[in-house]
Amino acid sequence: MRVGPQDDPVSSIAVLADDLTSAGDGAAPFRRAGHQAKVLLSTVAEGDAGSLGGSVYEAGAPALGGVVAVDLGSRLLDEPAAVTRAERAAREFAAADLLVKTVDSTLRGHVAAEIRAAHNGSGRRAVVVAPAFPAEGRTTVRGIQHVHDVPVHDTEFARDPAHPVRCSDLARLLPEAQHLEPEQFEKLPELIGQGGLFVCSAAMDIDLDRLVSSAPRARDVLWVGSPGLAAALARRHFRTPEAARPGLPRARRPLMVVGSANPATRRQLDRLRTRADVATAASADDPTTAVHALRQASAPVLVVHTPDERRTTSGSLTDDLAHAVRELATAGTVDGLVLTGGETAVAVLEALGSKGIDLVDEPEPGVARGVLLSAPRIPVLIKAGGFGDEGTLDRLCRLLMEGGPVS
Repeated sequence: MRVGPQDDPVSSIAVLADDLTSAGDGAAPFRRAGHQAKVLLSTVAEGDAGSLGGSVYEAGAPALGGVVAVDLGSRLLDEPAAVTRAERAAREFAAADLLVKTVDSTLRGHVAAEIRAAHNGSGRRAVVVAPAFPAEGRTTVRGIQHVHDVPVHDTEFARDPAHPVRCSDLARLLPEAQHLEPEQFEKLPELIGQGGLFVCSAAMDIDLDRLVSSAPRARDVLWVGSPGLAAALARRHFRTPEAARPGLPRARRPLMVVGSANPATRRQLDRLRTRADVATAASADDPTTAVHALRQASAPVLVVHTPDERRTTSGSLTDDLAHAVRELATAGTVDGLVLTGGETAVAVLEALGSKGIDLVDEPEPGVARGVLLSAPRIPVLIKAGGFGDEGTLDRLCRLLMEGGPVS
């Protein structure tokens, strides 16, 4: 669906994300709407003298008319470091016609601190915050964030091992903000002109469409939200899609890489293990054992995952997983990847020496599909740990093996 009329055309779009899956989720709707897009890792650490924007453009940002989605890696930092990185990134990309700061739809991470920092760096008059993602059951009702009608602090995300969610109330997270219900969005032109921070409830995609249509000029706003808001912005700021896009090569030996501890992903892993054409190995302590087992396997689909029972720190488990993937991919044992979990995806891309992916499309909500920006130039799908139903990994595996045309 297109939302129009398109009376506020944009040429350059920047998406600033706190992890890799959020960067992919934020860019994918714009790719679907006809924009070229790249999802890039940020290689600039806190205190580096170099420019974040410069490092990103050196990594191969698209020409005018495209989307640059940058993983700032800030969710894994402590709050002061996350604030520094978010403010710097917003300053570097302040000239973009459309500036989007993504936040997790379950409010994990340094949400409030990064919003304030990005506002300071962007110089934008107003900040519009709308974290709802209705397609995945994440809604904002009277300022309270829900997952399938349950306040997020009462869901499994409250037990997230890295970023437990303690508060669902955006008024508590952002007490300086003015709260708006969908029937109040008509006030936005005047409110944006006055400046400030606005938290917007939304339970359906039509609410988000109404929200973005209410802003007279996208350039006046720092947009803050999850893939739901990105999709609404893409529907409003669409381009004429290319007549034809090249299909992706078919993966004959895909590798499914499961690093997320989220229960949704572990259920998807359990479902994948039931397939007769799948060989699995856990990567822990000594990843060479997993590499050897998968190289010897005759099954066409390979799966490497962190242990079902965690025995070491999350960081070392992720490093072991990335080491195993590098060994398998660089040796040509596999020719396609499905990466689950933002931290896992970053570790794998870094291990492969890739600065990101050339984004192709979004085959399912919360899933980015593209090609590695460096050798081996193989297809890759990246999925956030908390997204999808029990059959999601099974479907993504089949999609990778089918190749061919893209949506």
